[in-house]
Amino acid sequence: MKTVVQKWGNSLGIRIPSLYVKEFNLKNGNSVEITEENGNIIIVPPKKNLEEMLSRVTKDNLHSPVETGSSIGNEDW
Repeated sequence: MKTVVQKWGNSLGIRIPSLYVKEFNLKNGNSVEITEENGNIIIVPPKKNLEEMLSRVTKDNLHSPVETGSSIGNEDW
């Protein structure tokens, strides 16, 4: 997919097409990693970590426990 390099202040910027914004769940203000590999510019979306995901849990979106029955093997409950 092609996009255009445009002047943005004293820098240059590119627009990320909405297809990729949706696919990688990008939001305004997200940080991305930009690297060079074999003459190509690689843009890596942010990786989710456990701390970030848990910070989004609230009492309003927390589901109730799911009972799965008694242990069958060597599970430690």
